This record gives sequence, structure tokens and C-alpha cells, in this order.
Amino acid sequence: MKNVIFISPNFPTNYWQFCRELRHNGLNVLGIGDAPYDELIDELKDSLNEYYRVDSLENYDEVYRAVAYFIFRYGRIDWLESNNEYWLERDAQLRTDFRITSGFQAEDVPRIKYKSKMKEFYQKAGIPAARYHLVDGLKGCAAFIKEVGWPVVVKPDNGVGASDTHKLACEEDLTRFLETKNPGVAYIMEEFIHAEVNSYDAIIDSRGEPIFETGNVTPMSIMDIVNNEDNSIYYIVRDLAADTRRAGRAAVKSFGVKSRFVHFEFFRLTQDQAGMGRKGDIVALEVNMRPCGGFSPDMMNYANSTNVYKIWADMIAFDHSTLESGEHFFCAYAGRRDGKPFTLRHVDVLAKYGEHLKMVGRIPDVLADAMGNQMYVAAFKTKREMDGFYKDVLRVKKKK
Repeated sequence: MKNVIFISPNFPTNYWQFCRELRHNGLNVLGIGDAPYDELIDELKDSLNEYYRVDSLENYDEVYRAVAYFIFRYGRIDWLESNNEYWLERDAQLRTDFRITSGFQAEDVPRIKYKSKMKEFYQKAGIPAARYHLVDGLKGCAAFIKEVGWPVVVKPDNGVGASDTHKLACEEDLTRFLETKNPGVAYIMEEFIHAEVNSYDAIIDSRGEPIFETGNVTPMSIMDIVNNEDNSIYYIVRDLAADTRRAGRAAVKSFGVKSRFVHFEFFRLTQDQAGMGRKGDIVALEVNMRPCGGFSPDMMNYANSTNVYKIWADMIAFDHSTLESGEHFFCAYAGRRDGKPFTLRHVDVLAKYGEHLKMVGRIPDVLADAMGNQMYVAAFKTKREMDGFYKDVLRVKKKK
């Protein structure tokens, strides 16, 4: 029987479903987290063979001892995973230290976590990538901007999501950023790409072949959503575009991905751009070696009439899955920001779109910057219906 350690099985709150499907497949599911056992939901408790609580998941020694305990009690660990961007480096280090070979090792981290390192592998796959400069001083940054023009985007070279990401449009912005940036963080500066974000989301088997594929579209910049405290929207596509599928599969091969759930982000140009391509072309953004964040796995289920938690667990247990997709839909996420005078009240949204709504709820504060405070997830057969939903749910009252 395979032993699987799942790091932080209680957060995000929907990740207990990965554990449930592993348990259903007959695996020993061993959880390590910092939440007291009594605070775990019953469904998660029922999905774990054993749970080891640490005071802090940030403390490597504590987590190391937890893994060592499970090895002592159950024998060799076959898999160790969190499916969480924040813990990818930790996961890789633990696998390396305990010789768990079914996943990325510490030596693999640079190419899968550092945005500057990713570009080489995208380019090997034949996918254009934005020009970049590792932020140094004013002189070096100014020289790069002279080459690519304003605006530029700066963000941590090893970062999570859109946190600490800035769009610089003039010399004053550049000077302010250099004076106020975190001195302990290495930043990357990139030319600005005029585009929307399209993703390739897939579950990959041990041979590097996809056993499930879908994707999403983010019409609005996550950077702008965070920095401007705007509403959040994105949707799972009804059918994955052929060029996104080709780019995603090529990137899987280039990065050497095996036995993982991945979320690869691409730009789709919204206008012709010199050095990048023509309007509609696919350009590299970044790779994420884990599922798309938030409630995206649930949205993938609604869009494809399937269960990606089971497909992933089948990949772990059997290296394949017999679960197929059913009818396809557009699955829309609308995250409303508190304090805005929306035309439709919450009760009005429920009344008008109740038959389409799949999930309704409050977003945890730790995720609210990028996802809004109040979320609505709804499924539609046509893009026209989905566009009407976004227009209704996010419309605000005009000022008198």
C-alpha cells in the first residue's frame, strides 16, 4: 500500500478533496498541518489515516520530524505533496532529504520557481517570452527601459501570485520603486505585454502525457485587480483552444513535467506587438507546478462535468484515470469587492442566477486581494450568457 504525505491538507479549504480521493483509492493518507486536529472538518478527518500537527509549517525542523515520524510508523513514503505554490520549495527539499523520488527535487526548484529561469525552457519549447532584466540600480534599469519602452512590470523573481507586482509607467515610478522596494527580494523587470491571460491546466502522468486538460481566461490583469482593489473575474473555458493546448503540451515536455497537476500561464496578445507576435498569438508568462489557485479545481469540475480531485488521485495511485468528462460549460468566477455600490444586491443575484450558481460564499481575507470578498461561481452553456452574468453581477450604481 502506498504512503502519501499531504502537506497542509486543510488549506486551501477545498483541498481535503484530494485526500478523500486518495483514501478512496486505498492509499495511506498522512496529513501534516499547523491547525489543531479538532479544528479540521469531519470530511478531512475521515480522509486521513493519521494527522501530525506542527506549531508552524514555516519551521522546517518541525515538518522534517513529522515526516521522519511517519516513515518510522508506516515505512517508505511514496509521495509527498501539497499542491500549493507556497510550499513547492519546501516539498522539493523534503523529497530530496528523504529520498522520495516521485516529484521535483531541490535541484529542480530554480527552473520551476524563478521567473527568469522559466524563460529558457519556454523558449526551448518554441514559445516567445517577454524580454527581461534582473533589477539592479537606476542605470541598468534605465538602459533596459530604453530598449523596450514604457511601461514595464516589476515583480519578485521568486514570487507567489501577483503580490508585490508593479507597473511602472515613467521615471518617477521607477525612482519610487527603487527607493521603496524590499531590499531582501530579487526582482525581475519585464517589458509590458498587451494581452489577456490564458492558461493550460492539466494532470500529467509519469510519462509526461496529459490525462486531463482544460484552461481558463483572465480578461483582467491580476496585478491591476490587486493594486487597484478591483473586482475579480476569470472563467474556465468550455473547450480548450488548440493553440493553448499545443503550447501547454510543448511546455510540459520542455520543463520535464511528470506526475503533476500543472497550471501554465500564457499571454494571448490583444494587439500586434513588436518582437512578440500578432494579435491573438500565444506568448509565455510563467509556469506553476500545482493546480490553479482558489476554487479553480471545483470550477474545472463544473465546466467539464468531471472530478479533477479523483483524476489526480487516480494518477497517484494508478498512473491513469478512467474518469471521463461529461457535458462542457463555461464556468465563471465573479469576485465582488466590499464597499462598492453594486446595482444587484446579493439576494438579487441569487434570485436571478440561482439555477446557474454552483458556489456562493465569502473569500478568506488571505485570498481576498486577488479574488475579491464575495464570490459567485456559475456555469453557462454559451459565452453570451456568461457575459451577461458578469455585466449584471459587477455593475455598480452611477453617481448622481
